[in-house]
Amino acid sequence: MSIRSLDTRTLWLLGTCAFASMASMRICDAMLPSLAAEFAATTGQAAQTISSFALAYGILQLFYGPLGDRFGKVRLIGFATLACTIGSAAAAFSPTLDWLVVSRILSGVAAAGIIPLTMAWIGDSVAYEGRQEVLARLLGATMFGMICGQWLGGLIADLLSWRAAFGLLAVVFLISGTMLAKRAHGLTLPVAGDVGSVLRRVLDVLARPWARTVLLVTCIEGALAFSALAFIPSYLYATFNLSMPMAGAIVALYGVGGLLYSRCARALLRRFGETGLATTGGVCLGIAFATIASAPSWQWTLPACLLAGFGFYALHNTLQTHATQMAPTVRGTAVSLFACVLFLGQSLGVLLAAWVVDTFASTMVFASSAIGLLLLGGAFASMIRQRDRQLKGA
Repeated sequence: MSIRSLDTRTLWLLGTCAFASMASMRICDAMLPSLAAEFAATTGQAAQTISSFALAYGILQLFYGPLGDRFGKVRLIGFATLACTIGSAAAAFSPTLDWLVVSRILSGVAAAGIIPLTMAWIGDSVAYEGRQEVLARLLGATMFGMICGQWLGGLIADLLSWRAAFGLLAVVFLISGTMLAKRAHGLTLPVAGDVGSVLRRVLDVLARPWARTVLLVTCIEGALAFSALAFIPSYLYATFNLSMPMAGAIVALYGVGGLLYSRCARALLRRFGETGLATTGGVCLGIAFATIASAPSWQWTLPACLLAGFGFYALHNTLQTHATQMAPTVRGTAVSLFACVLFLGQSLGVLLAAWVVDTFASTMVFASSAIGLLLLGGAFASMIRQRDRQLKGA
């Protein structure tokens, strides 16, 4: 299907659900000091609300992908969005930190069926030549969700309470999920065939060398980028005495950088190609996180967060595009496996970063991410060039 014949109404509804999913994923970033104070915990302990969501989100990908391939991706996304309402409502009424962590696990379990299956639906609906452009549109919706999650999460927590932020999120999930579920009734179910077991599908993807390469790079990217991102608001709060709404607003520039990339993606892809975007992404991330680690004043973090968001999505959008083509015959499983390793990497990265923050300092996390992501972007660009040469030689 070409871009012009794409079902734009369904894409818009899917983007709305993806917006809510990303807002849920990042809503705790700017709340960590409030949660630590509420439950008499350290920042690292409060960060379990982030790592637990990411861990559940990653693991459940192995189930949503095959289910989406068999029963219909749009229907499953609608049900998953409605299920997110329960997790967010439970979080709003959490009496203890443990209860909140469990609620976040429930939210991660449900949200796992939204963005990756939307990517897979795009892969099914759009030819490879136009796919990165449409994925960039989805990226715009998710970036707006990230901005709202990081900024409004901290703002509402400061003005009202962190519970009110989760309550508002539950309402957004309820409305968007209901709209998509109604839309799904008018869509044709996929033809059921011998789609095989979950394990067989996963092994089918992992049997492909390039798929293993993309998945490994993605896992490392998630560990380095998201672990650093999660602790920027609390770092600004503790180091520069900024309010949490202000800290959240600064980190929301990460999302603005992603939005900027999504608007420039088509032109950048034509100008630099996939390898150029991967290299540019790594360089931007390296400069950005190194700046945050060594910033003498909070003003330096403004352009750094903007640059980090632009760089991350230049690299990540390239990985996304390759993920949709790793295994076209089981694309839902392949894209879900891609999301699985991304968020397993994030979960492990946040857990390790939380220990570093409590034991040493946040700046060590930012510096490590700067070096690692700089090298990762260059390495992946080199891998793409090598693969292209092999395909041409064949």
